Amino acid sequence: MSRRHPRPTHRPEQLAIVWQAASVLLGYPDERQRADLGVVRPAAGTLPADLGAPLLRVMDGLGTRALDELQETYVETFDNRRRTNLFLTYFAHGDTRQRGAALLRFKQTYLRSGVLLGESELPDHLCVVLEYAATVDEELGWELLLDHRAGLELLRIGLSEEASLWAGAVEAVCATLPPLKGEEREAIRRLAADGPPAEEVGLTPYGTPAFDPALAPRPIDLPMPALRGAER
Repeated sequence: MSRRHPRPTHRPEQLAIVWQAASVLLGYPDERQRADLGVVRPAAGTLPADLGAPLLRVMDGLGTRALDELQETYVETFDNRRRTNLFLTYFAHGDTRQRGAALLRFKQTYLRSGVLLGESELPDHLCVVLEYAATVDEELGWELLLDHRAGLELLRIGLSEEASLWAGAVEAVCATLPPLKGEEREAIRRLAADGPPAEEVGLTPYGTPAFDPALAPRPIDLPMPALRGAER
């Protein structure tokens, strides 16, 4: 692991299951996701309670609601809300020119591992980051998550305060990360109070789009899916 960040305390296979499971659960609800739940549930059942229970709670919520209701609620929850936004760079940079540079760093990280995203994939979408961390490069994925810890924690808080059925997926991801330090808590407090910056220029082609389910970033198809071992 990089010296920039502490090492994980959970086993690599546990990290992979949590991150890939959360990537599936935070994707746009459709028939493909429902089929994937059959793999995610037994894998989550192998985890310690602090990691597995929040994921199972999300699956219970997804399994008891009609698909059209879930889709409507998903759009309402994640469509560019300041505190429940799945684009990690938005929390730190908002709609400013600095966000374009931050997005480029995500793409450069993926390229270091030989992963080239399609033009429709936004590199900072949490589902994409989690899938990358789970199936391609745990170390670099870990660094991306910790580099954007304040935004991730703000997302967790926002979903929890709304009693969102997706809150448990982000809670499980945060539970894989080290305990927050004093300066990190302060960064989260400031971000919660001030919100992202709001200069709406210079983002082409990386602006946070208005939500279109057809373009919604899903967990991208990367090699060595971490849940296959659990399926066996």
